[in-house]
Amino acid sequence: MKATTSHIMMIRPVRFDFNTQTAESNSFQDATARADAQSTQHQALAEFDNFVTLLRNEGVNVWVFDDTPEPHTPDSIFPNNWVSFHEEGTVVLYPMYAPNRRLERRQDIIEHLKQNFNITTVDDLSSYEAENLFLEGTGSLILDRVQKVAYICLSPRADAKLIHAFGEKYGYKMCVFDALDRAGKPIYHTNVVMCLGSTFAVICLECIPETERSKVKSFLTQAGKEIVSISMKQLENFAGNMLHINNEQGESLLVMSERAYQALTNEQIKTLSDHARLVHSPLTTIENNGGGSARCMMAEVFLPTK
Repeated sequence: MKATTSHIMMIRPVRFDFNTQTAESNSFQDATARADAQSTQHQALAEFDNFVTLLRNEGVNVWVFDDTPEPHTPDSIFPNNWVSFHEEGTVVLYPMYAPNRRLERRQDIIEHLKQNFNITTVDDLSSYEAENLFLEGTGSLILDRVQKVAYICLSPRADAKLIHAFGEKYGYKMCVFDALDRAGKPIYHTNVVMCLGSTFAVICLECIPETERSKVKSFLTQAGKEIVSISMKQLENFAGNMLHINNEQGESLLVMSERAYQALTNEQIKTLSDHARLVHSPLTTIENNGGGSARCMMAEVFLPTK
């Protein structure tokens, strides 16, 4: 199994906006930063296009699909929540917490990817939405695809029942823990708490209750990861929302936003640079309104190529 991929799927926004249906459980969305819908979309689109250009210039294969004007999906820019792509040819579709995010799932994208990748199975877990059970893809699940370990923090968007069902179905050992923001509320997605690289892990241990910290550290240590611990303030600046990928030449890249990069200390930058080359792009409008950052915008495609 591969730890990283050079193929990334991204959705180009047409009506990006602050999503009121997700704001209650996502403390990273900043209602005070809202502008009118037209200017928010305009700024987000510029950030998106610049980010894609940067990745392609770095030698990453970026598969961009345009969002559709209708139905309105303000968070479509974050596709890693509704779909994941796996090396054995499996595509998994996930049950989403917000009703307007359920509209992001698109069969036409899967059909298009079939032209270049081998897809043998599509597992659709979305029926769990009828039971109010949710598991939001690789936002909720941080997958160590080599060691077959999944790291998950519990939240309204990651149900314990579904977490264990996922582990049994796909053969993952589960490291489940709580992660709380400054107000003591569950952090909505694991991928803002931690980033898992092939040889390292960036994680905010500060937001994990002391009773569970040693368990999480033990999982990471046993997997041979060098732990780079970030503070709560760094987490709030999306320093946990990074993605370790590789380019066509096989070079390791650690992708993040400009805001996340600026939040890192010189020592952290030096440590991470021993594992990968750091790549960063400004994503302020997307971060403030969407409450997600660079990692959320990229769905890794591990499917076998044709």
